[in-house]
Amino acid sequence: MFDKLKSALSSLSKIATHTTLSKEDIDSFLWDFEVALIEADVASEVIESLNSNLRAKLSGMKIPRSEDREKFVREELKAAIRETFSKTKTIELIQIAKSKASKNRKEEKGPFVILFLGINGVGKTTTVAKFARLMEKNKLSVVVAAADTHRAGAIEQLTEHANRLKVKTIAQSYGSDPAAVSKDAQLYAQAHGTDVVIIDTAGRIQTSKNLMEEMSKIVRVVQPDIKIFVGDSLAGNDAISQAKEFQKYTDFDAAILTKADADVKGGGALSIVFITQRPILYLGVGQEYDDLMPFNMEDFITSLFEKSD
Repeated sequence: MFDKLKSALSSLSKIATHTTLSKEDIDSFLWDFEVALIEADVASEVIESLNSNLRAKLSGMKIPRSEDREKFVREELKAAIRETFSKTKTIELIQIAKSKASKNRKEEKGPFVILFLGINGVGKTTTVAKFARLMEKNKLSVVVAAADTHRAGAIEQLTEHANRLKVKTIAQSYGSDPAAVSKDAQLYAQAHGTDVVIIDTAGRIQTSKNLMEEMSKIVRVVQPDIKIFVGDSLAGNDAISQAKEFQKYTDFDAAILTKADADVKGGGALSIVFITQRPILYLGVGQEYDDLMPFNMEDFITSLFEKSD
């Protein structure tokens, strides 16, 4: 899945030509590593941190004569990448949703609310449908809110998905207040004992202050249990700048990367986690409703090094 990084890391692991890594070895390695990460769409802040981390670890380090040199460098690279992901907290989304649903059934409180946000074209509405499917597979009832009242056809698109999944849609007319639509869905779920509300929102261009403030209004009115940023794996550094801006206005809790089944480079996942300090929950790996793969840090790191391993 991440061929660009796999190829680069495979070749870079061969720089350990001496038992003790010299300054020249490290300088050469870090230069090549930086170029490879730039080509893989890793953000500059991430590159700087990884390089600093690796320089500190490798400087003057002695490699045991019995140790495979390539394997040694590869393990140091893995450790540096693992450290980036370890800074985020783990979110067991299904477990949290089930826990709240159980309490709601006993105490007749509000549903578990998931708010999706991101720009147009990243596959947000399809991801909402996939999540509705995921919740129902886990025995949680769902209602979806068509809070994208701007894009032509958005309400019909979500309604079509919901009808296929036999899920209730809450919608108003185009031009309606998205916060009001979201609140309607929340109240409907509370009145009907529905476990989960999933809110689909308009694709905000991150440079549009008015639209971003509208998103902030939805957050204030609905107070969702979790806010999920949806990014496009193919967008490279654009996805990173989008994540920064959405975090500024919404302080989102986690991310999903779509189109991860395509030939992506892997830098977006590293960068979004590093810059936002938020975990990636799932990867979208196709257009079917079940094409949602839980993101696993160790599996991701292993995939980067498959070729060299």
